[in-house]
Amino acid sequence: MAIDLFAGIPVDDYAAALAWYERLLGSPPAFVPNDTEAVWELAEHRYVYVEHRPGHAGHAMHTVFVEDLDTRVAAIAERGLRPWHRETYSNGVRKVMYRDPDGNEIGFGGGPV
Repeated sequence: MAIDLFAGIPVDDYAAALAWYERLLGSPPAFVPNDTEAVWELAEHRYVYVEHRPGHAGHAMHTVFVEDLDTRVAAIAERGLRPWHRETYSNGVRKVMYRDPDGNEIGFGGGPV
């Protein structure tokens, strides 16, 4: 079964969100379907998008597992963003979380060091 994923993130300030997510994800959006949405492709057929939805912002919680968590976090730091929280679970899996200007939580996870 093929799976496509579009994970939405509601934001209050669309322009600020565009700039922040470009820094977090390291590139401009893959496409902009209209003037209130921007879409990044994280992997084939797996997307995250921001949408201007005043009153709904700040409630998204997404975690993306990546092959090399340390490299990802270092690259994000080079673009000026710092995580707000880090966790290591009992099985060694790690999670590094960021909060966008609206308070949405975007985490990156990876295996043990």
